[in-house]
Amino acid sequence: MTSVLTVPGLWNSGPQHWQSHWENKHPSWERVQQRDWDHPDRDEWVRTLDEAVRACPSPPVLAAHSLGCALVAQWAADRGGEGVAGAFLVAPSDVEAPDYPAEGRSFSAMPMGKLPFPSLLVASTSDEYVSIERARAFATAWGSRLLVLGAAGHINGVSGYGPWPGGETTFLEFCDSLR
Repeated sequence: MTSVLTVPGLWNSGPQHWQSHWENKHPSWERVQQRDWDHPDRDEWVRTLDEAVRACPSPPVLAAHSLGCALVAQWAADRGGEGVAGAFLVAPSDVEAPDYPAEGRSFSAMPMGKLPFPSLLVASTSDEYVSIERARAFATAWGSRLLVLGAAGHINGVSGYGPWPGGETTFLEFCDSLR
């Protein structure tokens, strides 16, 4: 069985978020728990992700959202990215954008190195936290396959992506492709 770690972003993912729905449906999937969701410390978040990856019984697939995508890229840059089977990166926030929330500023530079594991980046043309051009640039830099959903907002519960069965199917297909 594939290990799955969900990696929320700034402010965590509430009960109506697809990550929460998927965790409820798949009890073996685990959320990477950060000490402070509202005021992230980049180094602490990287350390927490590293500990979660190392604790998995098999190389996990990371299901990241928003600032969680920047965290995955930062972890790979800082720690080498070993021990991960792949990453499903949904709605990556542009931490370099001038209007990015101040609470997330410890992630002030987006790592742009190629990820050392397969990845699929899912983006929206109407995301308030990243332009489609920047999402494409992240996908190119990280070596990620890109899937554009169209005008899907920030691809979260607020924008209508609660249970998100189509995303779950895409994620499971991505997991199958890693075997």
